[in-house]
Amino acid sequence: MDKVSLVGLLLGLGAILGGQTLEGGHVGSLVQPAAFLIVMGGTIGAVLLQSPFDVFLGGVKMAKWVFWPPSQGHERAIERIVVWSNLARREGLLTLERHLDEVEGDPFMLRGLQMLVDAFEPVHLRESLEIEIDAWATQMRQCARIWESAGGYSPTIGILGAVLGLIHVMENLSDPTKLGSGIAVAFVATIYGVGLANLILLPIHKKLLSHIGTQASCREMIIDGLIGIANGDNPRIIENRMRGYIQ
Repeated sequence: MDKVSLVGLLLGLGAILGGQTLEGGHVGSLVQPAAFLIVMGGTIGAVLLQSPFDVFLGGVKMAKWVFWPPSQGHERAIERIVVWSNLARREGLLTLERHLDEVEGDPFMLRGLQMLVDAFEPVHLRESLEIEIDAWATQMRQCARIWESAGGYSPTIGILGAVLGLIHVMENLSDPTKLGSGIAVAFVATIYGVGLANLILLPIHKKLLSHIGTQASCREMIIDGLIGIANGDNPRIIENRMRGYIQ
């Protein structure tokens, strides 16, 4: 679990709630179901309108990466490719065919190893796998972008909630008992919209982009290692070159 992300979220929320308390306010005054419904429902609706459902669903599923990042896999990939490079130098590329079962859980590495066994030219192997990386990264970024979009919409929806609250106030000027709730919804909706965007939605987008970049880097490293095997490079040279991808 990424404890830093959890600490950051709790620190941000705690600072706001703590400041509210220090100023003499009550945390309960920030709890407004009507404002929450307006901001959350409006934001989700806007994102659904702009995105295909499979993209929206993919972005929601990716949110777990914020606290449970995907395994980087750099070290494991280096270990495997160094073993394969030693075998290929001693026994030839065809001997790697018996290792295909080892990477069935990693479709990208499996395709790369299969191309290596099939004696693809290095330039064609690189071209095919780089196209796959680009397609994968584009899809992942598209899914992650729903969080950026939500972060753009929620402040505006919050302002919309504020306007609705003020309309409610104006409609009930003759009834002072209803003025307080309308004004509360107006201001709290703005807080929800701006706070949700800057404390949660936009940071989630940036964190997901970081993880996508790390995964893409690992795949590029795998390509470099496979190309080294295809070219017959020394295993130590391959390993050193691959370790250059680890930051």
